[in-house]
Amino acid sequence: MAKGATKAAPAGLDIPTIDDVRAAAGVIRGAVERTPTHYSRTLSKLAGCDIYLKFENLQFTSSFKERGAVNKLMSLTPEERRRGVVAMSAGNHAQAVAYHGGRLGIPTTMVMPEFAPFV
Repeated sequence: MAKGATKAAPAGLDIPTIDDVRAAAGVIRGAVERTPTHYSRTLSKLAGCDIYLKFENLQFTSSFKERGAVNKLMSLTPEERRRGVVAMSAGNHAQAVAYHGGRLGIPTTMVMPEFAPFV
């Protein structure tokens, strides 16, 4: 694929644009931690390229999943917020939805498989 070219999205899916990312950043500003990135000498050497790690473990739930969860919760209409949300997750996503739902006063129900690992 040529530099600057974009790959077509599968039917029914939209590929987010840089404007979408910037809009989401504005929505979640102040709701999640702004986490640093650091250059990893070890991984860069192993991979033969520059690798930077983003420290999303500094989020309240220790996961990047907070970003998407709070962005979606903030997009709900007042009626949708009143009705609440249901999410299926075996871990980090459930924590993010439950945490930010509680913070925003949105009722949440998490559905987890019985076989989800305790870690």
